[in-house]
Amino acid sequence: MSSTTEHRTDGRGRTMGSVLSGLAVAVGCAAFLGGFVWAALTYRPYTVPTDSMSPTITVGSRVLAEKVAGSEIRRGDVVIFKDSVWGDLPMVKRVVGVGGDKVACCTKQGRLTVDGTPIEEPYLQGSGPASPVGFKAKVPAGQLFLLGDHRSDSMDSRVHLTDSDHGSVPRSAVRARVDARAWPLGSIGMMQRPAAFSALPGGTSQPGPVQPITITVLAGAVLILGGAAYGPIARRRARTRA
Repeated sequence: MSSTTEHRTDGRGRTMGSVLSGLAVAVGCAAFLGGFVWAALTYRPYTVPTDSMSPTITVGSRVLAEKVAGSEIRRGDVVIFKDSVWGDLPMVKRVVGVGGDKVACCTKQGRLTVDGTPIEEPYLQGSGPASPVGFKAKVPAGQLFLLGDHRSDSMDSRVHLTDSDHGSVPRSAVRARVDARAWPLGSIGMMQRPAAFSALPGGTSQPGPVQPITITVLAGAVLILGGAAYGPIARRRARTRA
């Protein structure tokens, strides 16, 4: 009788271990694959071809850019855009002005101003003025004024000031907004929204779902590994108890 009871206990232990193991692996696979599908639908990878956004994003860096409409772009965003006037190639720059803004540089302290408000730009390359060449522009409605963070080595809106759009590009030219740096390893991290722009009308944009996507993928991986390991462990414990 005792032997029969032990056999049944051992069987139930093995069955329960197999069920829990299979459930963990199944949920883990769903989370793992779902996270990658979510990322593919939301983000596009992009390799930065020039040093114009250094030190924020160095040449050759890999970034994750959220697919957003141009209407969602705010001041301070780093965007990927394509405009025929600029060469009809994908480019990455920072938005410093939107439709209606008066953008100028520089104040006596060497700062950029938007509608007369000095902008603190800690992301700039070097400690000099916000632009080696002074300029001013009125951004037309529905347009964006774009500058690189490496102001002495960036072909941006300042080069196109004499164009009909005063150096700006239409919001519809935006393909995506850079949300995170993915490579090299030492630079991995979220793209911060500059605090100086948050006080201006419209504020700054909100980060995309890169963090919850990462958590979902990691949680899925943990469940898969844990579930795969739990089955053999549960069966061994059941045999030991028996």
